[in-house]
Amino acid sequence: MRAHVSHHRAAIRRNRPRSAAAFLAAVLIALLAVVAPAAPAQAAGPAPDKGKPWLGAVLEWGEDTAAGFSDRLGATPALYGHDITMPYRESERNDIGGFLQQTAAKGAHAMLTVKPSVPLDQLGAAEAEAFAAQVRDLTAGFKGQLLVRFAPDMNASWVAWGQQPAAYRQAFQAVSAAFRKDDGGRATMVWAPYLGKDYPFDRNRNAPQPGSDGFSLLDTNGDGTWNGSDSAYAPYYPGDDAVDWVGLAAYHDDTAGAAAVNSLPHAGELEDMLTASGNENFYGTYAEGHKKPFLLQTSAFYSPASGGAPEADIKTRWWDQAVATATSPHFAGTAAVVWDERTSTRDTGVASISWLLTGSPDIAKTALDRLKASPMVTGPVTDVASAGTYVRANTLSGAAPWTVAAAMAILLVALWQVPRRINAATAWSYQDPSARDSRVDLLRGMAIVFVVVNHLGMASLFQLLTQEAVGFVSGAELFVLFSGLVVGMVYGPKAKEDFGRVVDLTSRRAGKLYVTALAVLVGVFLLSLLPFFHTEALTTFVDQGTGGAGHSGAGRTYDLYAGMSSLFQFPVPPQVLPAIVLLQFGPWQFNVMGLYVVLLLASPLILAALNRGKAIWVLLASLAVYAVGAVTRFRLLPSQFEDSFPLLVWQVLFVLGLVVGYHRRSIVTWLSAHTGVVAACTAAAFALAFLSWGNPYLANNYDVRLALMPDAAYRAMYDALFGRTYLAPGRLLNVLVLVVAAYAFLSAYWKPVQRALGWFLIPLGRATLYVFIMHVVLIAVVANIPALQQQSIFLNTVAYAVVLGLLWVMVRARFLFRIIPT
Repeated sequence: MRAHVSHHRAAIRRNRPRSAAAFLAAVLIALLAVVAPAAPAQAAGPAPDKGKPWLGAVLEWGEDTAAGFSDRLGATPALYGHDITMPYRESERNDIGGFLQQTAAKGAHAMLTVKPSVPLDQLGAAEAEAFAAQVRDLTAGFKGQLLVRFAPDMNASWVAWGQQPAAYRQAFQAVSAAFRKDDGGRATMVWAPYLGKDYPFDRNRNAPQPGSDGFSLLDTNGDGTWNGSDSAYAPYYPGDDAVDWVGLAAYHDDTAGAAAVNSLPHAGELEDMLTASGNENFYGTYAEGHKKPFLLQTSAFYSPASGGAPEADIKTRWWDQAVATATSPHFAGTAAVVWDERTSTRDTGVASISWLLTGSPDIAKTALDRLKASPMVTGPVTDVASAGTYVRANTLSGAAPWTVAAAMAILLVALWQVPRRINAATAWSYQDPSARDSRVDLLRGMAIVFVVVNHLGMASLFQLLTQEAVGFVSGAELFVLFSGLVVGMVYGPKAKEDFGRVVDLTSRRAGKLYVTALAVLVGVFLLSLLPFFHTEALTTFVDQGTGGAGHSGAGRTYDLYAGMSSLFQFPVPPQVLPAIVLLQFGPWQFNVMGLYVVLLLASPLILAALNRGKAIWVLLASLAVYAVGAVTRFRLLPSQFEDSFPLLVWQVLFVLGLVVGYHRRSIVTWLSAHTGVVAACTAAAFALAFLSWGNPYLANNYDVRLALMPDAAYRAMYDALFGRTYLAPGRLLNVLVLVVAAYAFLSAYWKPVQRALGWFLIPLGRATLYVFIMHVVLIAVVANIPALQQQSIFLNTVAYAVVLGLLWVMVRARFLFRIIPT
């Protein structure tokens, strides 16, 4: 300690200016201030004063606002963070613009976390300069400091750009050089790995293999292996010339990605993370050793349903550690503490997690008291932009949403009355006497179009119609419901005549579909081995923050074939072949097939009960199993489909469809005689569609949102009543009333709908399984067309039209119908 102090004093003596030189410098500065013209407002300095770090926050933008967080905490952050994609997508402009507007209104600095959407080796100087120019355009006029946190967590296995040190360094250096070119030093480049406590984690599939040129970078101790004995940070450092700040993502989370556990932070936990994780003293090496300001991104794990330590104790103790550590003289180089103020779920909804510091008023007050007693810097820290209340782009607020509601009510009444009032309209009704119901085929065609559009995942105008635009319903729910309905319609009459034959037919079909699933699983894996063919769209799942991993999982990439490459080892690990047989690998776009195979195998038992007049008991049993699955979230099988389509829960849609298909004629007759029920279902479908338009998630710049309630309240309502993975009750109800309303609409307006859409949707609806299988092939093709990876909305819309048209042509031509199930 004495040596350190003596060294510090010696440095002060060496750097002390002579008094005469100081006097002359002061005179010169004063003269320049008088003579030189006033300069325009400049960006804030590159870092705060030593020992006075900025308070920062990353919010659930779209559900939360800068003003909302400030109100809950009672203090304004000096720094806000937001994600941005590279290459930049025009569809992000509204979101980034809103973020900067809110940040400027609070007089805060901005941090853009850059998440590459293409392989790192595709991010050269030209791409970096184009991106930097777009960011400069987006941030023109923004007064605060701009921090660019490029490809964080690069040492982790769960991001697409992870564990590729050579490519990462080159990409970071290219982006850094691009921002410094003609930028005047306004942007600050932040290098931010993830805490190396469990490094190298599960290992990214794109990481260099032993013997390759890049492997030596990972093997930092030179022992020929890459494991926890190697440095978690050194391989990825891009160099002092490229890096302005260093950062670390360090969260209090004792789960290690496994079962949820609420635990109290132990004394000195954060300090240990900063100095004794990943076989390196991160702070000592990179902040002090490389003389770089340090940014800490952190939060604390709490799962409300998991028992253990109370949330208040966990959050306040971790906040105390974060503030105390960041303002300690031992960590005086800390420039910012950024709290991750988001919520998420883990293991596809098994454990709900709140990372919020301000979710509870009591916790927020305690945090504020601790903040006020510290030297941490809150906002405003730069010029406060004058602006009114922030309203998201493409958002209708005030009276506008209720005008839309009134228009929908008028439309509903008109649709209900036209067939009754106009005699000519009676010719529009459905009058096909054949056993095949074309209305069901058309609805199935609509469902499979929804599935194809959403699985391709490109921003386009098609998404405006398919992403919960008709209510809290996606193509998946309709696909499963209609699959059951068709089984009931096709096999129900046969079950009355020859039950043994039904068992034989359903078993054969389930077997054929299972073999098809295995063929797709293995075929995609073999394709992924081709170095020139990009299969990441099928072999990985990139979380958009709206799925099972929750909002804070956005950008996290999951390897859907992790471990399958061990097939080439000898001997083959014993767990690999059973995993293949149980469909634990495979494209996420195809995993519902496993659910369908299991339910098809069980369908004879349900048909046997229906033959005995036990429909009510079948429905009650199915609903009971649904309730047990929704409450316990128990996985019956280890198959991949259980992640997105939990068997105990999703069976309810299939069973409901099967019962309706079995009793279709009597149900249609009953509904025809009870028009009040149909009217109620139609009104409910309209009301739920209207409510769904209030979702703060926007598909693209052309999407419109109705501001029916505050974003946070809407999200809470959505999660409680309309969650998708576990089919929340509101979503289940929405599916049922929508199908009744749509069927009634087609019954009354069949002729005009058939002329407009029937020619296209009915053929697809009669071959949904074929379309579902073939769309996986087309996804792989689209992923290898570079022009379609730039997220051009109009180009992607054309591409969607081509893909859907090609599928229609293939169905009409019966292409490979003898091989592929229809």
